[in-house]
Amino acid sequence: MNKLVMNFLVTEGYVEAAEKFQMESGTEPDIDLATITDRMAVKKAVQSGNVEDAIEKVNDLNPEILDTNPQLFFHLQQQRLIELIRNGKIEEALEFAQEELAPRGEENQSFLEELERTVSLLAFEDVSNCPVGELLDISQRLKTASEVNAAILTSQSHEK
Repeated sequence: MNKLVMNFLVTEGYVEAAEKFQMESGTEPDIDLATITDRMAVKKAVQSGNVEDAIEKVNDLNPEILDTNPQLFFHLQQQRLIELIRNGKIEEALEFAQEELAPRGEENQSFLEELERTVSLLAFEDVSNCPVGELLDISQRLKTASEVNAAILTSQSHEK
């Protein structure tokens, strides 16, 4: 039971709680607790909409994560496009979609479909009535942050 609790604390990024639990229960975590802070910084950057910073932090942790996981990289780039749209940077969003995401969509049909859904946000003045308006919800950021967190955990040979 203690290992299960420790696994939860490590996976979800509760460093202080994991340290205290380690002292009280004597349960050793599977990974260095110092790595949690870096992983949580990436997760927080995505959750706050700062995707460029998150990509930089992931590459600082382990450049192979994004190189070996094209779906994760696409989802981060898609989130970056969503943030541009959310901030009303329409010209920049269109340019970004054409230069960065369209080539990936040509390589992968599912990426193309996701890109089309995301770009369709631009067709609506009032996104609250948009059929794909959920892309602008905070839950979309959380979904992307969770995907990044799982990829980092996997790269550190830890359960996700």
